[in-house]
Amino acid sequence: MNNKKAGSGVEQFLDWVRRRNKGQPEFLQAVAEVAHTVMPLLNERADYREARLLERMTEPDRIISFRVCWTDDAGRVQINRGYRVQFNNATGPYKGGLRFVGGLKLDTLKFLGFEQVLKNSLTNLPIGGAKGGADFSTKGRSDGEILRFCQSFMTELQRHIGALVDVPAGDIGVGEREIGYLYGQYRRVRNEFAGALSGKNVSYGGIPLRPEATGHGCVYFAKEMASARNQSLEDQVCVISGSGNVAQYTCEKLIELGAKVVTLSDSDGFIYDKVGLTADKLAFVKELKNKKRGRIKAYAEEYGCEFYENQKPWAIPCDNAFPCATQNELDDSDAQALIDNGCAMVVEGANMPVTDEARQRFEQAGVVHAPGKAANAGGVAVSSMEMSQNAEHARWTRDEVDQNLQEVMAHIHQTCREHGEDGDGINYIKGANIAGFIRVADAMLAQGVV
Repeated sequence: MNNKKAGSGVEQFLDWVRRRNKGQPEFLQAVAEVAHTVMPLLNERADYREARLLERMTEPDRIISFRVCWTDDAGRVQINRGYRVQFNNATGPYKGGLRFVGGLKLDTLKFLGFEQVLKNSLTNLPIGGAKGGADFSTKGRSDGEILRFCQSFMTELQRHIGALVDVPAGDIGVGEREIGYLYGQYRRVRNEFAGALSGKNVSYGGIPLRPEATGHGCVYFAKEMASARNQSLEDQVCVISGSGNVAQYTCEKLIELGAKVVTLSDSDGFIYDKVGLTADKLAFVKELKNKKRGRIKAYAEEYGCEFYENQKPWAIPCDNAFPCATQNELDDSDAQALIDNGCAMVVEGANMPVTDEARQRFEQAGVVHAPGKAANAGGVAVSSMEMSQNAEHARWTRDEVDQNLQEVMAHIHQTCREHGEDGDGINYIKGANIAGFIRVADAMLAQGVV
């Protein structure tokens, strides 16, 4: 198959997607990345083409939008909008997080849902892909307001979810507190105790290591990447963006494996700790961000290190970079700064944190780059383990979960390697996209036109 024909096939397909999804740049960005890597495979497989599997895969099974009315502490009625994008369940019940963020757009949820389908496929676990949330922010809200919002949100969402249908989890703005409020309302309305949500507290069906899973899994994947290059993470200088759940536990596992983490960030800027974070320093960050809801600048004041206001950490010299904040946070100029400062690996803890231009720059410079759909799949993998635990009416130990998590991340790495070998190196983006696509495509093909 010549490159010209493959390229024209991509553009024809993307034109079709653009016409159907106008004004959705994030979703189109995610689809374009996948299309460019899987089109050569489609050109070889007439059965995939004739069944129009890629076209079907980019169209959600359904998009649910609903009104969420609740009363604030002053007695005023507030109105928000809730969503659930059930993207594809060919490989199992829909699975994906809920995000409570002011100004949340359907575009963002569609991009996340599409990525989730391929991410969940890579785990080789029996789960499909979905995403949801609301244009509601917990910042500045009392516990009572958050409770009332969650109860109203779940009163509608419960119609569309269930242990064998769709099992949401937490995401940005939805932590253990919110999951608890949501699950309490689900149980009250449905009058059943079922595994319809994951990320629950261990006291009522949750699983050990779920809060840590995305960050720890990201580092386990990075460890496999380093091993494939006959290296280790020990003594490697690592920069991390973000200071939330994923960043915290990425930092924790890197420290545990002997790496030197020198940055964390939030929307105000980033701290640069030249001597590196320690377990005690990280405990300060967890207290600051999880309980006090403070700003990362307080870390610099506490430990006397540098704080760079309104800047990102990508100009700091490092061996490895872990973008763990949000989508498209690392752009073309950031990529060049990392390349100039000797960065060898970029491992995505967040979902699509690297722009398309930055991705291309890394590829041209030979920087090894792992996409979020592979590197941050540890969270959904452990969520799937929680689903199994709930179905078995059993309780898994922390060691059992950790062992399973390491095995899943090693499997994802091996799968990406098999499909992404490129000369003497590994193109992890190509490998992840092709491997994720094939499993879903084969399931869809086997089940007919549905």
